[in-house]
Amino acid sequence: MGMFWLLAFVLCQTIPTQAAITVGGGVGIDIGNAGGGVWIGGGINNNNNNQTPSSSSVSKLSSAYTALQAWKSAITDDPLGILKTWVGSDVCAYKGVFCAGSQGAMAPFVAGIDLNHANLRGMLVKELSLLSDISILHLNSNRFSGTVPESFKDITSLQELDLSNNHFSGPFPTVVLYIPSLVYLDLRFNSFSGPIPDELFDKRLDAVFLNNNQFEGELPQNLGNSQASVINLANNKLSGNIPASFGLASSKLKEILLLNNQLTGCIPEGVGLFSEMQVFDVSRNSLIGHLPDTISCLSDIEVLNLAHNKLSGVLPDLVCSLRSLMNLTVAYNFFSGFSQECSKLFFRNSGFDFSLNCIPGRDMQRPEPQCSVIPGGGLSCLRIPSAQPLVCGALLGNLAVNVSSTSP
Repeated sequence: MGMFWLLAFVLCQTIPTQAAITVGGGVGIDIGNAGGGVWIGGGINNNNNNQTPSSSSVSKLSSAYTALQAWKSAITDDPLGILKTWVGSDVCAYKGVFCAGSQGAMAPFVAGIDLNHANLRGMLVKELSLLSDISILHLNSNRFSGTVPESFKDITSLQELDLSNNHFSGPFPTVVLYIPSLVYLDLRFNSFSGPIPDELFDKRLDAVFLNNNQFEGELPQNLGNSQASVINLANNKLSGNIPASFGLASSKLKEILLLNNQLTGCIPEGVGLFSEMQVFDVSRNSLIGHLPDTISCLSDIEVLNLAHNKLSGVLPDLVCSLRSLMNLTVAYNFFSGFSQECSKLFFRNSGFDFSLNCIPGRDMQRPEPQCSVIPGGGLSCLRIPSAQPLVCGALLGNLAVNVSSTSP
């Protein structure tokens, strides 16, 4: 039922709504005062049996029929029998297909497809671009393979594309960069490989999920330009540094997950400019150096996971006193000491893990020989010279000057 309301919400962003919710032949929301409605699933509501379908209505549904039958022929296994309902010209009665439209002003059309967890095996076909009015295409947890057809750029109304947990492969499907209305992209748990294109982070997306693929190469330098609130690039083969300019754009990023890649270098000071950040996870990489003071500016941070890297220095009060922090994990690094606030956290029962560092007098630390040589001890991280900890409000100007002065 939750999917029905998500579809209804998306549809109502483009149609002025009044009146109340009603049900009949599916889930419906009345539009305006004329008695028409947006109807989702189970066919299209039709209170006026004498109304003749408009030519545009017939044309849209005829195109949808062509698209869905072409796709059906490319699906080779349907263990749940979902496609047994994909018979005849009434595509709005097909299981997993959701239609919208009102009687009179708006002709019926296919507005969404939800085949999550259908366990279908097959491929996507170019004819799906005939569904030009579709807003949502959710196909997670199936066995689709191949890649995304180039014709998908013609699905101009598509806002949510979820292809997660399938068998797609090949390079990043660049066609998604040209879907003009797209705001939600989920490609996780597939076998896509190669570099992630820079253009992805210039696109107006709200959520980017690319985790658990085989992407490799360096992080795009414009990563911080993204307008997304969530970016998940975990469990790939990404390498190189986190871009020094990370955080300099006016991003509204709330969650970024870069864990379990092959990242090196320092954590850039720009990370402190993400004032709305709630989750920052860079664990299981090879990051080195001291933490930047700017992490203290993450006033909304709840989860800060730095575990399984090669970070060193003293863990400062600035980090341990973050007001919203619920989970701080720095295990398996080379930190050599605590500040007073961090000492208090050490004795909490859960949510804070400082094990296997090089902190004298603490239990569960590294053996002394491992602490004699600190990885990256000779590295000089790019830091703003300051005798006192940086004041968060003054960060942006100082960071911009510092980054530009070190640029070639």
